[in-house]
Amino acid sequence: MAAPDCVFHRTLTRSRPGPNKSSSPAVCREVLYVVDLQRYSRDQGSSVYFPQAVLNGDDLYDLTLTDGDCRLRVTLDPGLNRLVERNVLRPGSRLRNATFTPTMTAQLPACSGASADGDGYRLVSVEVTAGAPGEAEDEGLRGVHVDSLSWFGSSGPAGPLVPLRANRSVFLPLWNNVDYSGGVWREAPPTEEEEEEGEGARRPAVTVSQLRDSFLIGRRGVARGVVHHQLIVRIINKSHLMYYGKPEQNCECPYKAVLEVCDRTGSVCVVLWNSVCFGWYRRLKPDDIINLRHYRVKRSFLAEPDDIEISVNSRNPAAVISILPESSVSPEHLPPAASYSFWNSKELLGRPHDVVCDVIGLLTFSGRPERIRSDGRGAGLLEYHWLRLEDGSNNQPIMVKLFSTSQPKSHHKLHPLSVVVCTRLKLIRSSDQTSFFYLTNTTYTQVYCSGLGHHSEMSYRKLRPVRQFLQWLRSQDDGQVLSRALIGGFFIHPPPPVSLETYMRDRRGVPGFLRGAELQREVERLCYRERRTFCIQAAVTMVTYSRRGEEDRCLFWMDRASSLCSSSSPRLSKSSPLPSPAVSPLDQRPGKSRKRKQTEPPPTKRHPFVTLQPENNKTVILFEASMEFLENPEEEEEDGVDDGDTSSFVTAPLLPALPPISVETLPMRYDHAHKEEQAVAVEMGGAAWGRFETTINEYYTLRVRALSDGVSVDVVFLPHSSSSSSSSSAPLLSHSNTWTSILSHGAFSSHTPPPAPADLIGMATQLSNQRLVCVLEACHLGGATTELVLSRAFPLTH
Repeated sequence: MAAPDCVFHRTLTRSRPGPNKSSSPAVCREVLYVVDLQRYSRDQGSSVYFPQAVLNGDDLYDLTLTDGDCRLRVTLDPGLNRLVERNVLRPGSRLRNATFTPTMTAQLPACSGASADGDGYRLVSVEVTAGAPGEAEDEGLRGVHVDSLSWFGSSGPAGPLVPLRANRSVFLPLWNNVDYSGGVWREAPPTEEEEEEGEGARRPAVTVSQLRDSFLIGRRGVARGVVHHQLIVRIINKSHLMYYGKPEQNCECPYKAVLEVCDRTGSVCVVLWNSVCFGWYRRLKPDDIINLRHYRVKRSFLAEPDDIEISVNSRNPAAVISILPESSVSPEHLPPAASYSFWNSKELLGRPHDVVCDVIGLLTFSGRPERIRSDGRGAGLLEYHWLRLEDGSNNQPIMVKLFSTSQPKSHHKLHPLSVVVCTRLKLIRSSDQTSFFYLTNTTYTQVYCSGLGHHSEMSYRKLRPVRQFLQWLRSQDDGQVLSRALIGGFFIHPPPPVSLETYMRDRRGVPGFLRGAELQREVERLCYRERRTFCIQAAVTMVTYSRRGEEDRCLFWMDRASSLCSSSSPRLSKSSPLPSPAVSPLDQRPGKSRKRKQTEPPPTKRHPFVTLQPENNKTVILFEASMEFLENPEEEEEDGVDDGDTSSFVTAPLLPALPPISVETLPMRYDHAHKEEQAVAVEMGGAAWGRFETTINEYYTLRVRALSDGVSVDVVFLPHSSSSSSSSSAPLLSHSNTWTSILSHGAFSSHTPPPAPADLIGMATQLSNQRLVCVLEACHLGGATTELVLSRAFPLTH
């Protein structure tokens, strides 16, 4: 019980209704802190607890707050959900003027994890005062062990935490519906009872073929009842978790997962339902041999209509599952091993669209996680990030657009210089750009990464394509790989076309042009890390060249017609501190330094960016990564930072203010010595990564004015990025390095040196009166920061 002088006690005891009185809001004027933030889907009864709220989405959020003396669990009013969806309200946030109203919880007091007397509070308004992610720990919580604090009133759970406003028994991950979240998802080994059953189940009592035949001919024991016969099968494929919770459904744990299994007579799908997923999804993996009893056979909804599937539930009946060692199964009944179809990058060049394969490679680029709409418009957001894998068979790497696979620990370990295996990917090939392709998920995609001991457990390590890759890997030099290893930043693949005609054809003639005001509204609707592509017809009215950290001194050109005080010739200027009058969706934080590496102690000696290893061994990291196919590696790495050149700038007084580029837009040099810090910085909800070296420090900002309504938008243009080591494409086409050709290619020519910034700004008069079709890539980066990158701009001639 909390002390009577704590903030919650002083604030909330006044809001509880007395006899025949209604409750009243209570405002806390003191600072509160968000300890935890948990998401879940509402059910049929959820609307009862929000009588005046508009439930636009499926999500509800519970917060754990603290005043430093005790803790309080509350539910966020759905009208404030946008604060979470834009990553404004997050764990660690500081809150002021928080307004609470009393309400009842959805969970019954007898339910494990519910409040003791069934009541609670709702947060109906608040001011979020926290700074940017990654700021130093707040002084108000320094030294406080939050988990040891008592709970205020009845908000403390009687067991494991459960949602307060819906009868769900589990929380969802904050940013996707595919990963698991919370301690209920067990990875512990089977209990002693299960082990005993497994040891005795050496011979199956029924085979897959017998089950199928018996069901299809309508045998009573199989077609209508519970099958008790022991079935011994091997898992050959494992799906991601599938969440099917809907607002109109009251299922407590609406999950399912599918296993493709086989024995010597055939294969079948096993569906794990509801709470069975909690106990078994993380334990079971491809190659495992399992024994099943007490299951039902049903007509398949996944395969052919005349096929079957095996349904495994926690009740009616309670299924029995055991994991068996291969040695415990008689040889004549041992299921066949899982098969793999590994293709290297050279072989993939000639494969058809949608074919399914497995790949192994050395990870040299790990993109930042982003999200897209599952149906392109309305429904849930799907989380993904790009991987670049090299295998030595071809100059063109393997690009993988990897969506969540219900393996959050594996995805977190996808650092550059890891050996990565991705199974059951499908090939996506452009119909008219045969040289560009990428791989992406199927239902059964799984990821295995060095650093977690995966490879030594899997049978694929003995296959010839894997051994050939390992032979190539051991010939590579750490320093050379590190020099091209990147993490995070803006990335686009496949590259957009270089002509308007091809672009229109790819979009089936309907580019979906937006007015300037419509673009502004759509950008404001984006959720955190949501990525979308927009098109507008516009004219360029200003071009600015900047160096990161030196935005107060830059080169610029401004169209005479756009400003009476501008000049059509290049001018060097110092930025005004006034806010830009245009729509500015970029990071609003000022540049903190004119020099990089200000926060780091100066090294005694600068070195090129290579691994610091003894000179007689230049393949330590890669060698030990390959050795995980026998054992797990443990390796640390340090590297120096290249200072780069420092151009001097002349200053003059008239440049309109522009926000600096967001550091999240720029890919980082991979730092092996600080790989965990970089991974945390890049992940969803992560901190800013300003302390790490970026590969691009020069960028252009274009102010474009929509032809439809005159609304101006400032967009970043990165002509260096497409030709840098972050690119995954084949060589760029040669072009003349005029503004028209640079914008239509999205990059400088790969066959000639790029023009100097002053020369390029001087050539910007070419853009006067030029009507363009601008392709913009938008990604919300949290809070008030939205990245808007110009990927292509095509001359509009008709």
